[in-house]
Amino acid sequence: MISSRQNIDWKAVFDPFSIVYIIAGVLCAAAALQIFMLPNKFLDGGVTGIAIIVNLQYGIDINLLLVLINIPFLWLGWKKIGKTFAVQSTFSVFLLVIVLEFFKFPAITSDLVLSAVFGGILMGLGIGLIIRGGGLIDGFEVITEFVQKNSPLSASEITVFLNSLIMLFAAIFFGIEPAMYSILTYFTAIKMTDYVVEGFEEYTALTIISREHEKVKELIVKEFGKAISVYKGERGYLPETFHIKHPCDIIMTVVTRLEVHRMKEAIQQIDPKAFFYVQTIKEVKGGVIKRVGKKHS
Repeated sequence: MISSRQNIDWKAVFDPFSIVYIIAGVLCAAAALQIFMLPNKFLDGGVTGIAIIVNLQYGIDINLLLVLINIPFLWLGWKKIGKTFAVQSTFSVFLLVIVLEFFKFPAITSDLVLSAVFGGILMGLGIGLIIRGGGLIDGFEVITEFVQKNSPLSASEITVFLNSLIMLFAAIFFGIEPAMYSILTYFTAIKMTDYVVEGFEEYTALTIISREHEKVKELIVKEFGKAISVYKGERGYLPETFHIKHPCDIIMTVVTRLEVHRMKEAIQQIDPKAFFYVQTIKEVKGGVIKRVGKKHS
């Protein structure tokens, strides 16, 4: 975690790419709210969801609510995460308020399913772009990280619990059907945010244990153009021959999800009894993971 004593990195705050990401994200989020969500009483999770509930139920201006509800979370981000993050998040929140106040996007459909799905897509796109720009428009992400440090619950469990409460209040105030559409909007937004932040090209760690490990290493590096890591291990220990074991190299490589099947098929041509296990990974940096290897025939 970034120390709260760290000075503000003004170079990062005024980075042109960060500003473009934040502006584009705010426009998407504002469009999602005005075109799809507010006219149909659909909610997103977090601070935005709370603000929509209070606005629709009590008539309090949503712009005022977005600022007031986010203030304690921004302060917590300043103290616990980092001053640069807090400045960028504050800029994001106030820019969203300005856009909602002075720009009006007209509703374009009355279809509830379309509104839920495309509202979620636009909101998720907006949140993802803002995160890539270094900020946030939803302070719930801050409290989730803070509570996680002091709780046995994971971040996802805390997020689901808090947003379940918001959806419960939506059902109480607006009825079951709007709450169900809100859940659809919320989960669409989550998935879209993940795509924008992590990329559409998901990476996979493929681990191979094979008696033909030298040939497998040569195949992965020379034919597919991938880097490998090798661990020394042992294979064997089968139930009927537990006392029999053999030294082997355990090979791990990082590939895209589109390459996994092709690589497994190629390895099985070398060793039909090769053992694989696959793990999804969130982020990779460096190495030669993006290099396009030869097409293996």
